[in-house]
Amino acid sequence: FGPFWTDKNSYINFLICRFGPYFCQPVIAGLSDEDKPFICTMDSIGAKELAKDFVVSGTASESLYGACEAMFKPDMEPEELFETISQALLSSVDRDCLSGWGGHVYVVTPTEVKERILKGRMD
Repeated sequence: FGPFWTDKNSYINFLICRFGPYFCQPVIAGLSDEDKPFICTMDSIGAKELAKDFVVSGTASESLYGACEAMFKPDMEPEELFETISQALLSSVDRDCLSGWGGHVYVVTPTEVKERILKGRMD
């Protein structure tokens, strides 16, 4: 990774923000070399917001914060985590007229990455 980056996360952050600003808020999620979870989000100029529990982004982020704070608990199993993410996402986009159709939920474990597509309202 070169002399400037101490880990993969710093390198990915550099790659994403060096050509910015972007008009989006990417969520970066994955596992470290020790299979520890890593999640962060970035603003439009590339500043990272690191978290140990959850991050939110997008047009429904205000609603998502409340739903995630109410439903999240540490050390959930993959299926329980998927259900929690899905409920928080669908309940939040239902409260925001600029959000809508559903979402993609990825659950990352040391052995696999599961993607499921949620369908929501279409108005």
